[in-house]
Amino acid sequence: MLAERDERVYLMARCHGIVLVRPLVRSALLLVLGGGLFTLPGVVTAIVGAVLTAAAALLMLRAVWAWERTRLVVTTEKIYVVNGMLHRRAKAVRLRAVEAVEVDQSLLGQMLGYGTVVVGPLSIGHIAEPKQVCRLVERLAS
Repeated sequence: MLAERDERVYLMARCHGIVLVRPLVRSALLLVLGGGLFTLPGVVTAIVGAVLTAAAALLMLRAVWAWERTRLVVTTEKIYVVNGMLHRRAKAVRLRAVEAVEVDQSLLGQMLGYGTVVVGPLSIGHIAEPKQVCRLVERLAS
């Protein structure tokens, strides 16, 4: 990935699965709408139903693909987020430069175990077990 040869990777994690809820709900609504149009008579409604069903599948596939290809990586030297496959993008912060690490959790995030970790200018949302990630970064930065 992006780690140097002498760096040790301490954590490599995906975002919490909660990021898939909104696309799943949107896809389910499109699927219900498209399926409902299939039951109506007429060629046009069947075509529109097929298009909506295909759109639902593509939206969900895109969301799962983005979730799968996004990683939080914490090494001995830096913390970074990598996303994408064909067009890979990485945002990193050197641990030496870290002065403060913050965790931001909504009530739902506290109940489900996800939140946002802020490390300097880097803000990483929907991270599973953000307090543990925060403690790891603080330990490595000191």
